[in-house]
Amino acid sequence: MSIQSRVNAICVAGFLSLLVGSELHSEPWPGKIGLPEFPKDNPARAFAEMKIYDATGSPIRRPIEDWTEAVKRVGDDSEWKRWIEFRRKAVDSWMARRQDKVGWIAGWHHDFVSPKDGSFLTFTPDEPGPKSLSSPSDPEVKLTPKLHAAWVYQFRMRHSDMMVEAARLFRITGETNYAKWAAGQLDFYTDNYDRWPTQNGAHFMFQSLDEAVILTRWITVTRTLDGFVTAQQRERWSVKLFKPQAQLLGTTLRTIHNIACWQRSAAAQAALYCRDAEIWQAAVEGPFGVRDQVRRGITSDYLWYEQSLGYNGYVVKALAPFFQYALSEGKGAGLESEMATVENLMLAPLLMRFPNGQLPNPADAGKPLRLSAALLEGALDRSTGDASHPLATFWRLYPTKPGVKMLQTRAERSWDILLDPPPLDPIAANLPAVVSHNLESSRMAILRSGSWQVYFHYGQLASTHSQAEALNFEACYRGVGLSHDPGTTGYGSKFTTEFFRSGVCHNVPLVDGVGQSGWHPGELESFSATNVVASQPAYRPNASARRTVAIAGEELRDEVSIVTTDDKAHMLGFVLNLQGKVQLAGDFKEDRGFAKAHPAVAFKYWQDVNSMNATNQASLEVEFEGAVIQLEFRLPGRFTLFHALAPDCPPKQREVLYVETWGAEATLKTVFSGCIMDGTKR
Repeated sequence: MSIQSRVNAICVAGFLSLLVGSELHSEPWPGKIGLPEFPKDNPARAFAEMKIYDATGSPIRRPIEDWTEAVKRVGDDSEWKRWIEFRRKAVDSWMARRQDKVGWIAGWHHDFVSPKDGSFLTFTPDEPGPKSLSSPSDPEVKLTPKLHAAWVYQFRMRHSDMMVEAARLFRITGETNYAKWAAGQLDFYTDNYDRWPTQNGAHFMFQSLDEAVILTRWITVTRTLDGFVTAQQRERWSVKLFKPQAQLLGTTLRTIHNIACWQRSAAAQAALYCRDAEIWQAAVEGPFGVRDQVRRGITSDYLWYEQSLGYNGYVVKALAPFFQYALSEGKGAGLESEMATVENLMLAPLLMRFPNGQLPNPADAGKPLRLSAALLEGALDRSTGDASHPLATFWRLYPTKPGVKMLQTRAERSWDILLDPPPLDPIAANLPAVVSHNLESSRMAILRSGSWQVYFHYGQLASTHSQAEALNFEACYRGVGLSHDPGTTGYGSKFTTEFFRSGVCHNVPLVDGVGQSGWHPGELESFSATNVVASQPAYRPNASARRTVAIAGEELRDEVSIVTTDDKAHMLGFVLNLQGKVQLAGDFKEDRGFAKAHPAVAFKYWQDVNSMNATNQASLEVEFEGAVIQLEFRLPGRFTLFHALAPDCPPKQREVLYVETWGAEATLKTVFSGCIMDGTKR
């Protein structure tokens, strides 16, 4: 059976879901999902030009954790001394002033957002009062029980971080107050285990993902305190804390999912620490265990099936601690294929990067990931600069040329570098060129020719984390980003459910104001280095859709059609979101009746709507930072062209054009032709 046939045979059953604006579903707690086992031939040799192999030909490295040398390094290096002192002050302050409370019940991270624009709130470690919460764009946010619970999540996560920091400071300084405090926190959670309620497959947290994260951190604490912790303490934590947590995690999320990777990884680490063969069997070898997640969750293109490129790194972050712990305990034998496959999750997206360094942003991810401006002089990070690329973070397990180069260029200090410094010898690490390629098992394609690069998303593999974005595209002209997927904000925000997941947020066709219904892998009709054609036969219950994207010299040509099947006339529309400034012609006028005529909920997020009528053709110029693009819309008959402001990555805005007609079917042809600005005003 071909990959496409197997993908088309995917079925989803038993989902607990939340209905969103465009009839798609997002699953905080998905049920069973039937995914194929994606073929992955010799994963250790994939992306070989970017890997560093050992003498045996393995791309996997056993991480070193040398505390003796780390102590000497701090004693001999003033910069390391200053780094340790900075961390000591932060931990000292936290130990003196902060303590978790049994009465605090954790909520959902995604609820910690402003009701004004969906931007995340600013965390402070003091318990919030009625008006003490704020975001960069919302200076005063009223405290609610939901926001307090979300704050507890933030606090408890940071508290677990501080426990890890304290244990590490003990190993560096030898000062037992740090070890006693970290161990005392584990005693606190063990003593009060039964006083917390179980909710959503979690005990101390709101959801099982968060429970798995803190369990991983707590096991790191105990491992770091090895030699200080007594046999009695170890046994007590194992029996009354870690095993119950691992067993609870094992009962939830019996599916292939990024969260399940965290659950199985945390449970497998607990099995190693507690020396529990039964938990190991379930977490690693059993259905939906680590091996199963890797076989069925990672496509043949080495992308995580839920499609958000951020989940590639997130799955690495979930599984790498288990792989490292297993190697250190001599339990890595037999996991080589899984470890090599997971490494490739970090490398595959690099071959999808736009010339401006930004990555495509499918599914309900956050802000687009971006490569630093100077090649390999920094790490891939969010546009806010807050997340290091896993190639650098996990180089001790996965040594790669880009990862080592990132560390050498950034001269960064971290616990990993202190314990296991990267090599000092200069390394050449130029990234392979991006070329047109079809990622069939992932339902995506890249076109790269001349001045243009396009990312085309022609289908989904499952409903989990999907949005109404099948047939969406993102484009870049000579390094200038023209249109990108903005991602979304916290899932608890109405901005996510009503707008960011909707068709209105994407460059897709709409029927009566709404886009794709449900999810579908789509049908790839043809692919070449300059042309891709795909369709969605079940785009909506009453409509099919088809799109052709082609690069023709200096032009980008787009043809998108919608065909309804219920013998009725409909409002048919085509959305184009842009990162530039549209030069509105004199025919545009304020459209005061737009909201009444367009009741679809996503449209309410548009502001300053203007419109003009046209017949057969309309042309506009759009100015970008560094380029001007001429847009020519061709649609037979009369149509209306709308312009508005729409949400971008919160709290930013972008401009949107919307072509609309009336009928049973319509085909819009758009030609993009551009030129680079020379610095003078056009």
